[in-house]
Parts: sequence; structure tokens; C-alpha cells
Amino acid sequence: MADESRTGRPSDVQPSPPEDGRVGTSAAEPRAREASVDDPTPLGAAPSTVARDQPEAQRATAAQHWAELSERRRNQILIGVFAMFVLLYPLLDRAFGWQRMGSMNPILIFVLLALGLNIVVGFAGLLDLGYAAFFAIGGYTVAFLTAPQSPLVQAGIQADFWIALPISFVVAATFGFILGAPTLRLRGDYLAIVTLAFGEIVPQAIRNLEWLTNGTKGMNPIGRPHLGEIELLASDQIPWYYLIVAVSALSVFIILRLQNSRLGRAWMAMREDEIAAASMGIDLVRTKLLAFGLGASFSGFGGALYASMLQFIGPDQFQFDVSILLLAMVILGGIGNIWGVLFGGLVMGAFNFIWVESAAGFVRGLSATPGLGFLAIVDLNNSKLMLFGLALVLMMLLRPEGIFPSAQRKAELRGAKPATATTVAGVQESLHDARA
Repeated sequence: MADESRTGRPSDVQPSPPEDGRVGTSAAEPRAREASVDDPTPLGAAPSTVARDQPEAQRATAAQHWAELSERRRNQILIGVFAMFVLLYPLLDRAFGWQRMGSMNPILIFVLLALGLNIVVGFAGLLDLGYAAFFAIGGYTVAFLTAPQSPLVQAGIQADFWIALPISFVVAATFGFILGAPTLRLRGDYLAIVTLAFGEIVPQAIRNLEWLTNGTKGMNPIGRPHLGEIELLASDQIPWYYLIVAVSALSVFIILRLQNSRLGRAWMAMREDEIAAASMGIDLVRTKLLAFGLGASFSGFGGALYASMLQFIGPDQFQFDVSILLLAMVILGGIGNIWGVLFGGLVMGAFNFIWVESAAGFVRGLSATPGLGFLAIVDLNNSKLMLFGLALVLMMLLRPEGIFPSAQRKAELRGAKPATATTVAGVQESLHDARA
């Protein structure tokens, strides 16, 4: 009994555990751990396999970091990248030999028009199919104040471009109020029909009022912007580009301020439910008129820049397909989201001014292939309206909220998760008393 270790029975004295806290660790394990730290290659894995997996691991880590960022931070990064691309595009165009500066200027003007249309369609929820009419009004306002064929110029009333530019803003807004006044009681399809009629009336009036607008002959030359003794010509594509970018940046700033203002919240409330908005004290007449007026005002900027850049303006430049293109920009990018409209405007503008021409040449080349001769009669330039309509139908079916929708619009069209119900002591009794 005194010496139990000699009889083979277990002793009361247990061996002390290792310093690392693990039982049964041999002396060779520390050396193995040190070797595993120095050599990251897993046991049994070839070095080439590890080298091939490293880029995938880096991409997975980057994707994880991106997912951990807040939505606001991600949007700020995307907006910064987008702004850098826009500002550096002339340098990129020259470096890569794209030679598309002549197309980028009208694309940016159409993006500016889409921003104005987004106020009417995206913020206020009013369908406008005649937005090209305000585009024409802005352009002809500058022409009346600067072109030699204008009755005002012939009467000695002539203005500088920098004065005509804000005047076009005000005149387009005034016609927006004129259009909004008779449509206050209309919604949906009826409102779309009235705006469509307005978009067709304005070009026809320009053609028929030949004594005032010079009819189908158009008006030219139109006053150009100048800085001191330097005057921008139509061939100065890069200065025109940055001028349009500056006006667009100013417009974005104004629209952002409008969106975050009391008026912007009234527009969104009216878009959700007019009856509920009116019951909360929102003046629907004033709100609708301001939506039409301010939405049309930015087309005055676009029309003035477009007419001055081309040095010519005529009624054939403002057909119905312009309104459809602008509506497609808003829907594709994201209704109600300014940054989504900017993206959608660039994509649809590039499609309209660049990609269709390239695709038309590609299709004509395919017609020489045996069995594809029928492609010779296909003219994509004359099928733009069909392609725009197809894009709208597909977007409504696949992603009705747009590529980059606003949070509210996405919740409306895709549905939001219901909030988790919580019970607070004393609240149920208070609610019961209130109902009683």
C-alpha cells in the first residue's frame, strides 16, 4: 500500500501538463509548428497550386472588404470613380485613339436633359412623353436672342450667350408651368397623352410660324460662348466638353438640393399617393406646377448648349424619338436616382450616337457571308425606336427599378423585409387606452 507504483496500480500523482496547455504534446511538435509558420505551403499541396490560389484568395478578400463597407460608402466610391472618368475622358480619348469627342458632347447634353426629366418622372411620378418640346424651346430661345434671322435681333434686341443661357432656363420653366396648368387633374395614361400632344404641337408650330422661326430652314449662326477675346468654335471639342460638364455639375448640385428639400419630399409623397399627400397638407396644384416647371427648366440649359454648339437649330431636331430616348435613360439608370440617371444617360447616349453606327457597319459586313444576305436590308439607324422600346420592355420585365435605383424605389418595386415586431412594457396598455 505504501508503494503503489510497484504493483502497477495508478498513482495519485498525475504528470504535469505541457506549458502550452495541451496534453500529449511530443517534443517534435514545436519544431513542426515553427516549420509550418515559416512555410505557408499546406502539407501535401504543390507550390504551383498555392501560387495559383493566391489571386483567388486576394479577390475573395477584396470582395469581403467591399461587402463590409456601408452602402453610403460604396456609393461615394462609385461616384468618385465615375467623376474621375468623366473629367479625364478627353485624355483617355486621345491616349487610346477612340476619337469620340464629337459624340461625347451631345451625349452629355442628353444626360443633362435626362436629369431634368427625372424630376418630373422620378421625383413627382408624372409621366411626360413630350419632353423634347422643352428642349426645342430652350434652343430657340437662344436663337431668338442671338441669330441674325430672329425678329428680335433684326429689331436691335440682341443678347450675349451668357445672358441668353439663364434666359433660356426661365423661358423653358415658364412653358413648363403652361403645360402643367391644364394637366392638374390628370394622371397616368391621360397625362401621358396630353404631354405627347404638347411634344408634337411645338415642332409643328415652329414649322408653321415661318415669319418668326424661319420654318424648316432653321436659324443660324447662333451666338457662341466666349471668355474675353476667346470664342468657342464648333471645332473646339474639348473646351465645349468641359463647359457642358460644368453646366451639368451645377444642375446636379441644384437637383440634389431640391431632392433633399421640403419640396422634394412633397414630390415623393405625391408620387406615392396623391390623396394621402393632400390629406397631410401638401398643395397638389403648386407641387405639380413646380415639378413641371423645374423639370422643364433644365432642358433650357440643354437646348441652349446644343443649339450654340451646332450653330444651327431646326424643327427636325426635336422629334418624338428624342423624348423616348430620354425616358429610356431615366428608366434604364434608375427612376428617382440622380446617379443612376447619369449612368443610364451615358449608356443610352453611347448606344444612340456610337454603338448603333458601329453595329450597323458590322451587320453590313456580315451580309457578305453566304446565307446571311438578308442582313443587307437591315438598317439599325432606322430601327432605333424599336430598339429603345425593346430595352424599355425588357427593363420593365427583368429589373423594373432600373440598374441603380433609389432605396425607396427599390423597396416599392421589389418589396422590403417587414420590420421585426418588438414588445415594450407599458406600450400595449397605452395603445389600448388610446383606442378606447
